[in-house]
Amino acid sequence: MSDETMIIGPDEILRRLPHRYPFLMVDRAEAYVPGESIVGFKCVSAAEPHFQGHFPENPVMPGVLIIEALAQTGAILMSKTLNADISNTLIYFMGVEQAKFRRPVRPGDVLEMPVEVTANRRGVFKFKGEARVNGVRCADATFSATSAPREA
Repeated sequence: MSDETMIIGPDEILRRLPHRYPFLMVDRAEAYVPGESIVGFKCVSAAEPHFQGHFPENPVMPGVLIIEALAQTGAILMSKTLNADISNTLIYFMGVEQAKFRRPVRPGDVLEMPVEVTANRRGVFKFKGEARVNGVRCADATFSATSAPREA
């Protein structure tokens, strides 16, 4: 099975990212092309803690968490590309630009998050990503990340 068709499941995601519940925002990924692109997926559940207060009568996933899900998808791409070991390397989100929110994301939605590398210079990866539900764009952003040794 090629990298492009392989499913990246929860076990590998936990090996690639230091995040854990309730802050792990990617359930699986696929269509990985080393150094180029990946597609992440997040199943949005009514049980997620942010829905208790955002908003109880009209639950909407906070935009900042949608951007975090995109960033974590990019971190999986970076981690696999660099073959990073999270026991001694972390991937740090550096910045976000041009974030736009176009449609609310609600419990029961499945976010599909294609992310592509737009630049990789001196250890800084720049990405372009979208968050979609049923093919409809909900949000998009450009963002950057780098890797660094894990501090003891």
